[in-house]
Amino acid sequence: MTTKSLTTFTILPEGCISEIISLTIPADAARSSAISKGFKSAAESDVVWDKFLPSDHQDIVSTSVSVVVTDCKKDLYFRLSHSPILLREGRLSFWLDKTSGKKCYLLSARRLVISFFRHTIILGPSDTDSRFPEVAFLNTVDLLDIRGKIGTRALSLGTKYAAYLVFKISERYHGLESTNAMVRFVNKESEDEAEKRAMTVILAARAPRHLKGKLPEKRTDGWLEVEIGNFYNGEGDDNGDVEARLLDSRPFHAKCGLIIVGLEFRPI
Repeated sequence: MTTKSLTTFTILPEGCISEIISLTIPADAARSSAISKGFKSAAESDVVWDKFLPSDHQDIVSTSVSVVVTDCKKDLYFRLSHSPILLREGRLSFWLDKTSGKKCYLLSARRLVISFFRHTIILGPSDTDSRFPEVAFLNTVDLLDIRGKIGTRALSLGTKYAAYLVFKISERYHGLESTNAMVRFVNKESEDEAEKRAMTVILAARAPRHLKGKLPEKRTDGWLEVEIGNFYNGEGDDNGDVEARLLDSRPFHAKCGLIIVGLEFRPI
């Protein structure tokens, strides 16, 4: 922007400048605060940051297990994009993508459906740095079936999402080399159809070299994640629930040592 155009721009009423800035992205709005005092006031106004926050942010924050206190909409945006909050009795984590402001969720192990043949699956206190008070530990199972659902209306529209299993592997594990993974819109695709196009994901780091599949990556919080699949949440579409699922139904193939935090849905 030239000096002349900048001067012309800054003589506009603050409300007009705020409306223009609200058409950018959060990162640009934050940077524009340094242009001048007039820009700083306009760029930090609630008019701007209310546009970046989800339209239902008040309803979401109202279900937080702890009180979220901020002085303005900009502070709330940065609070939600830097520190996830716990919702619904601490079984759901919510935050905003730092760059886009899109909604992100992590479903705790308590919100998942974990089916198995033979036991044991333990849901108990986490002695790790999980954001949830409990994690799931698979001690010994034969059939592994992990599912998590979220309503697409809870997610940001016009956005491509990916689903991830957030987990760790204990020092003593068995049978976790690979498993099938899939994501489907529950109302639009049957379980059988989804299983036919399932991809392979690798859970154990020391899997045999001949196995091919999506590999896990280490997160900044110390846990591992592996992508289960992705989907597009269209504008104005009511796709109902979207389900992320891991399935290992190989007979006589015992599995143990998997520690599950939950299933995460975030934009890509």
